[in-house]
Amino acid sequence: MFLFSVCLIFPSLFVFVTGGKLPEPEVKIEVLYKPFMCYRKSKYGDMLLVHHEGYLESNGTLFFSSREHGDTNPVWFTLGIREVIKGWDKGLKDMCAGERRKLTVPSSLAYGKEGKGKIPPGSTLIFDIELMEIRNGPRSHDSFREMDLNDDWKLCREEVREYLRKEFEKHGYSPNDTNHEVMVDDIFKNEDEDEDGFISAREFTYQHDEL
Repeated sequence: MFLFSVCLIFPSLFVFVTGGKLPEPEVKIEVLYKPFMCYRKSKYGDMLLVHHEGYLESNGTLFFSSREHGDTNPVWFTLGIREVIKGWDKGLKDMCAGERRKLTVPSSLAYGKEGKGKIPPGSTLIFDIELMEIRNGPRSHDSFREMDLNDDWKLCREEVREYLRKEFEKHGYSPNDTNHEVMVDDIFKNEDEDEDGFISAREFTYQHDEL
């Protein structure tokens, strides 16, 4: 069970620009191989096991291969919680186990103006990604987004407290039960691993036995 509602938002902190927001660049997706049978497609909150190669679009330089570099094993990550670059979160949805995709990821959805390691600033990247396996994540991205009503990618104590109140009321218990605050304290003790006063998307995804 999970918990959450709205932290206070102060309108004076937000600046609105007339003319609307510029559309975000898209990831170009090319399917290189798709198995005949597809029993399940990847979604936010799933754990994915992938092999991948990454190239610079500018000159075709290979900057990383999971088959050639490091321990040469495929890598696990959770889709949709910013554990990987945004281009992967966007480009690996609705993918079948055994499928290969080529992603062309603009700089703004990769490493941006700073670059990283062998990747120069402002680089568009090309990835060849093979999805080896899909597993259920312990908590779904969709659930987190439903609870994170102010869309700041973290859950505050007020959000947790309000969710508890509604859950208790829905099941016929007093919405003002004094145990709520004790429960909130326990939840943050177990979930807020970096002790910053918020439960992040990543902290939420990796469920603790206590909850």
